Amino acid sequence: MRKGEGGKADFQAWDSRSSLRTPHCAFPEGAATMSTRPTRMVDVSEKDRTLRAAKARGFVALQPGTVERIRSGGLPKGDVIEVARVAGIMAAKRTSELIPLCHPLPLTQVTVDFEPSRDPSGIRVEARAKVDAKTGVEMEALTAVSVACLTIYDMCKAVDRAMSFSNIRLIEKTGGRSGDFRNR
Repeated sequence: MRKGEGGKADFQAWDSRSSLRTPHCAFPEGAATMSTRPTRMVDVSEKDRTLRAAKARGFVALQPGTVERIRSGGLPKGDVIEVARVAGIMAAKRTSELIPLCHPLPLTQVTVDFEPSRDPSGIRVEARAKVDAKTGVEMEALTAVSVACLTIYDMCKAVDRAMSFSNIRLIEKTGGRSGDFRNR
């Protein structure tokens, strides 16, 4: 496949004009192209500081035997739920280091909770984050859920490599100029 035909070579090309060496894609003539607008962090200096909260959820599908081993504490790496809880909280605190354009936030609370499920077999993960700031905490709640799910995988991979994650999403957010949001 030749360069410009949508093949692997297109994604191996590098834009020599960029000091960050970002990959570029060749678009057919007349097709939409990537934006040339520079990337920037949103300026929140004019926003009001308000109490903001967000809740996110996700699901880790596991074999029924794996869920039972998590409940009984019978996994080689130890207490899966508590390690995943701490990992989720730590991840929420470091979201701005993981997601390039997120503002660092002085979180006032992060909780990560787990609920085993029989049908479908797995564990539901829910995170809540709160802050009194000029921007929301949706990304922190989503990051907490994502990393908690990844940690469950890491803790259980010796006994269940068929695990999968699904439905990681924002459930609700409160506060801020855009108002409240509830995902039904």
